[in-house]
Amino acid sequence: QVQMVESGGGLVQTGGSLTLSCVASGRTYTSRHHMGWFREAPGKEREIVAGIAWGATSTYVADAVKGRFTISRDDSKNTVTLHMSNLKPEDTAVYYCNALRSDLRTGLDYWGQGTQVTVSS
Repeated sequence: QVQMVESGGGLVQTGGSLTLSCVASGRTYTSRHHMGWFREAPGKEREIVAGIAWGATSTYVADAVKGRFTISRDDSKNTVTLHMSNLKPEDTAVYYCNALRSDLRTGLDYWGQGTQVTVSS
């Protein structure tokens, strides 16, 4: 009912920047969905990175990326964007977007294929 397509990943050096995009679609998707980005590093559990409420009235950013990552949304394009700067090797992971519950941390069940981000040291 809801599909997510992530893009923008790649290989970047430490200190570099990347911008990830997610386009949401589907019969039941609306701009009233809270949205967010997660990441899953090798051998680790998937974790929330950032979330944004519908209408962009509030955001959540995980402590590990605070001050370096920014989340935004463009509801005219059904797009959620994650701007990542000052990247570190520990940011290496597959990044996924998803709809969120109202706590802006818990994902629903609309996982996409993800996009790989690799930060070289």
